[in-house]
Amino acid sequence: MDRTTIESTAFPECPIRNILARICDKWSLVVIYTLDQAKKENIRFKELQRSIPDISQKMLTVTLRTLEEDGYVTRTVYPEVPPRVEYALTPRAYSLLPYINALTGWAKENMDSIMSDRKKARAKT
Repeated sequence: MDRTTIESTAFPECPIRNILARICDKWSLVVIYTLDQAKKENIRFKELQRSIPDISQKMLTVTLRTLEEDGYVTRTVYPEVPPRVEYALTPRAYSLLPYINALTGWAKENMDSIMSDRKKARAKT
């Protein structure tokens, strides 16, 4: 097995931990992936919510705000009645997509063995 080591970093101010804590929460990667899969430049809130049936309106709002704060998503409000709000990925999000796809591929390859190991570990307790 090839062992890759992670460069030693001062953990109290670790930038990796800070970034990963934001994008690796329960919904951020799902929202980024869903926006990419929409195959449109912009997507409306309700359309995005319908594409992720398990997410609540509040959690989607919080996640989109966080992604907007970190520069992964743009939010465009149109002065119409009723108001129209659309979301789109930024170049930063597009630069992250290859890593999301790699992680997704790794998860698919290893899911069965991970689930098996979990089951074995739970059986021991």
